[in-house]
Amino acid sequence: MSGIYLHIPFCKQACHYCDFHFSTSLKNKEALIEALKKEIVLRKNYLNTQYSILNTIYFGGGTPSLLTHKELMSIFETLHSNFEISKDAEVTLEANPDDLSKEKIKELKDSPVNRLSIGIQSFREKDLKFMNRAHNPQEAISSVKRAQDAGIGNISIDLIYGTPGMDDKAWKGNLENAFALNVPHISAYCLTVEEGTALHKFVKTGKVKNVNDEQGAAQLEILMEEAERNGLIQYEISNFCNEGMHSRHNSSYWEGKHYLGLGPSAHSFDGVSRQWNVSNNNSYIEGIEKGQPDLKKEVLTKEQQYNEYILTSLRRKEGTDLNYICERFGGEFGEHCKIEARPYSERGMLVVHKNNLVLSKAGKLIADKIASDLFLV
Repeated sequence: MSGIYLHIPFCKQACHYCDFHFSTSLKNKEALIEALKKEIVLRKNYLNTQYSILNTIYFGGGTPSLLTHKELMSIFETLHSNFEISKDAEVTLEANPDDLSKEKIKELKDSPVNRLSIGIQSFREKDLKFMNRAHNPQEAISSVKRAQDAGIGNISIDLIYGTPGMDDKAWKGNLENAFALNVPHISAYCLTVEEGTALHKFVKTGKVKNVNDEQGAAQLEILMEEAERNGLIQYEISNFCNEGMHSRHNSSYWEGKHYLGLGPSAHSFDGVSRQWNVSNNNSYIEGIEKGQPDLKKEVLTKEQQYNEYILTSLRRKEGTDLNYICERFGGEFGEHCKIEARPYSERGMLVVHKNNLVLSKAGKLIADKIASDLFLV
């Protein structure tokens, strides 16, 4: 089984930290949706027979909650006409709190969407203004409660920590608000300063203090402790859930499964190569209309495939499978991994469990550093 990701590149306003492809102009929204449906038809054979049944569908962005009910249903109609979709498929739609009116939630409940990922980011007005989010704290809370009241139980919320001006006490307050909502899934990410964003410009000009790595690490520790205390499983470094409520779609990325990405800037993976669409709405539409999608492709070497496996598997609760490395890539890859992992296991950063390398709590604080040291370059 496999998954499809659909990128909806429209937002009401630009968040200062975001480096995803999006547009705040909706003038070519209709044309883009038509192109998206044409791309579904053009690329329906990308996934091979083994991965021909869709197990997950994910609407990301951008802000997919800006789609009207009619637009959303027309996309689903095209998907159903061109793919076999599992009866129990996980269908996620990312949404902003300010879009989730009672009427909007009813429309989503009446659609194939069965999972909401709500971009709350913070329950503090100060943080939301710093990020240039379009909602306020009350909208964040009420949007979740409205969805729950409508019978949508599979809800994930996004939070951001490490924000300048948010001390540990404020972060704990954010977590208290999140746990009080009793959602089954929380994704939490440390703020990063990406080039080309408004935040990058603010930091560069001294208008805003840069992100403090020590603050981020301390708040990740708090997050892990509080999530465990509230009964959530940390199944990936940034993702926490109740038993059985993990994101099946995102887990497929970390497990190296095949997926098809549709829409401008969307990425696809077929096991040995990646390809990605142009990050420009007009160029994307023009290419699709000509029947020649504007995209680039990269065939991954065995070393690159190994590195990607290390990067994604090490972040998961199950860790990195040494047997799998030897079987898929060869014994020399497994030996390299063991040798490079040894200093971290001696320091208690990595634990060997059933021939898997698993990050300890201390190791999770420097996961990227450990992964890079296990890479083959």
